[in-house]
Amino acid sequence: MGFTAKQVQALRRSPDHRHIRSRTANGRELSYIEGWYAISQANRIFGFDGWNRETVESRCVLARENRGIFLAIYTAKVRITVEADGTKIIREGHGSGEGRANSPGEVHDIALKSAETDATKRALATFGKPFGLELYRKDIVSRPEQAPAAPPLAPAGQVRRFGLHPDDATPIPRPSHYYGRRYHSASKEFFPKPKSETSSNTAPPLAPATSEEPKHDKIDKSQLAIGEPKRLRDKAHLKFVGSQPCLVCGRSPSDPHHLRFAQPRAIGMKVSDEYTVPLCRGHHRELHHASKETAWWASKNIDALTVAREFWEQSRLISTTTPVADVSPAAT
Repeated sequence: MGFTAKQVQALRRSPDHRHIRSRTANGRELSYIEGWYAISQANRIFGFDGWNRETVESRCVLARENRGIFLAIYTAKVRITVEADGTKIIREGHGSGEGRANSPGEVHDIALKSAETDATKRALATFGKPFGLELYRKDIVSRPEQAPAAPPLAPAGQVRRFGLHPDDATPIPRPSHYYGRRYHSASKEFFPKPKSETSSNTAPPLAPATSEEPKHDKIDKSQLAIGEPKRLRDKAHLKFVGSQPCLVCGRSPSDPHHLRFAQPRAIGMKVSDEYTVPLCRGHHRELHHASKETAWWASKNIDALTVAREFWEQSRLISTTTPVADVSPAAT
C-alpha cells in the first residue's frame, strides 16, 4: 500500500454530516455530497499536486428543443490518478448530467460539467468514506416508496393551480435543536427539551437549564456602515399579490414571484416579500428558466420593481395592523 498512515486514517473517516445533501428521485430520498466538497477532500488527503483528474470519454445522448427551452443529457467517463509513495493508483467512474437553458451552447456546457462532476464523485468514492462511499448503501440512502399524497382541494371560490411551482425546490432555513434545548420560533428563544426527548447519551447543555433564559439584544445590521438588507416576510401580502392577474397575460390565479435582482443574494433565502409581483404558472416557469431575469422583464416592457412597490403600498393600506416578520441575517 502506497498511502501513509495519516492518509489511511483520513480515508476511514466519514464525511461531515453538514455537507451531506438529499434529494427525492422516483419516490426515494437519496443522499449525496456535492462535487466541490469531494474535490476539496481529495486535495486535503492526497495533496494539491498528488492526484489528477482526466475526462476519458464524453458523449451527448440526447439534445432537443421545445418552445425555446433546450435540453441536453451527457454521459462521461473520468479517470482519477493518485500518486502514493512512488506508485500510481488509478480509478475510473461513469456519470451522467442533464442541462436545461434557453441557449443551446449553455445547455451543453451545463450538462457536460454535470456529467463530469458525477463521474468524478463516483471514481473518488472508491477510495473510501470521506468521498461518500457509505451513502451508496441502500439501507441508509433509500427509503420505501410511498404513494404520493393527493393534492389538497382548493378552497371555495379559488381556482386550483396545476403543475409544480417553480420555487418548490428552494431551500428554506429552519431553526434546529442544540444540546438539550428547543428553539421556539414565535418568541425566538431556547427552552429545555422535555425529559422524554432526552437520552443518556445526549451531550450536556452549554449552560444550566433554567426557567428564564438570558435574552440577547439583536444587532440591526442594516444600520451599519455597510448595511445588510432586511428581508421581510408577510403572508398576507403574498396572498394579496397572488390574487392579482398575471402582469404578462392577465390570467388568474397567479403566483407571487420574488424579484431575485432586487436584493443581494443570500444562501437559502429569498428576497424580501415586498419585491413580489403576480405571474401565472406558465410565465412564472418561463422566467425561472431565463438566464437573466432583468433581460426577461425588459423583453416584456415591464418595470417589475415599480409594480412591486405599488403592490406593497396597496397591501400596507389594506392591512396596516398586520405584523411583518424580519428574517434578515441580522434577525436570525
